[in-house]
Amino acid sequence: MRPIILRVLGLAGAALLALPAVAAVNILACEPEWAALASELAGDKANVHSATTALQDPHRIEARPSLIARARSADLVVCTGSDLEVGWLPLLFTQSGNAKIQPGRPGYFEASQFVARIEVPRTLDRSMGDIHPGGNPHIHLDPRNIAKVAEALAGRLAEIDPPNAQAYRERLAAFTPRWRAAIERWEREGARLKGAPVVVYHKDMSYFIGWMGMREAGSLEPKPGLPATPAHLAELVERMKREPAKVIVYSAYTSPKAAEFLSSRTGIPMTMLPFTVGGSDKAKDLFGLFDDTLGRLLAAVK
Repeated sequence: MRPIILRVLGLAGAALLALPAVAAVNILACEPEWAALASELAGDKANVHSATTALQDPHRIEARPSLIARARSADLVVCTGSDLEVGWLPLLFTQSGNAKIQPGRPGYFEASQFVARIEVPRTLDRSMGDIHPGGNPHIHLDPRNIAKVAEALAGRLAEIDPPNAQAYRERLAAFTPRWRAAIERWEREGARLKGAPVVVYHKDMSYFIGWMGMREAGSLEPKPGLPATPAHLAELVERMKREPAKVIVYSAYTSPKAAEFLSSRTGIPMTMLPFTVGGSDKAKDLFGLFDDTLGRLLAAVK
């Protein structure tokens, strides 16, 4: 009987060893780009969930019970910050009751704190529209910012999960040269976009425009966060007749109607840009996001 029991226990132990390792860290990312970056750096050491999708405006999200539950079990919350999530993230912090992820604790990570922000307002006035006191928060569309955030995020993962610190460092070391090579390729391919005037829908492409050396020639929103009005669109049509842009762009989460109106009145081509991971069929990860964004712009301006 004893040998049989030992054999059964041995088989049970072997079965347990064969089971996949349980992920050490639960990560809740506020936006898909940070979920994608966390997955690149953590691999199977983390469960990663995005609070939003590419088809949602990250400014305006409902703090649903399912999100509160995710926050309650999270070891790390990775967000853009700079007030992008100010309308819903504080409620997640409050309702989750999770001390680990509160601002100022290691379990809360703000990506925008690790890069130089642009369009920081000199004065704060609500009549100027939906402006952000800390500057434009849409930092992820300059891939050089992604590199800076990746280094900081890998360090934070190592801090909150010391047993897997080496794994995070190794994945960062593997990601960084691939990302740098991709940046060099994108800059070569996008060289002919330099100086190209573009009409945007919202101030969500500013970092990409600055990186590529393009020029913002107008915005479909009369002020940030305010919907297009007939009067503003009429003024924009007249401006484009005098100084036409090369392309009109809008993001996957915005309505195309204003862009369609301006394009139909001016003959300027329009194109949808994925804005973040998941915004198009090709934007399946961070590399695909920039591949597709650049490809769509190059196709439109030629």
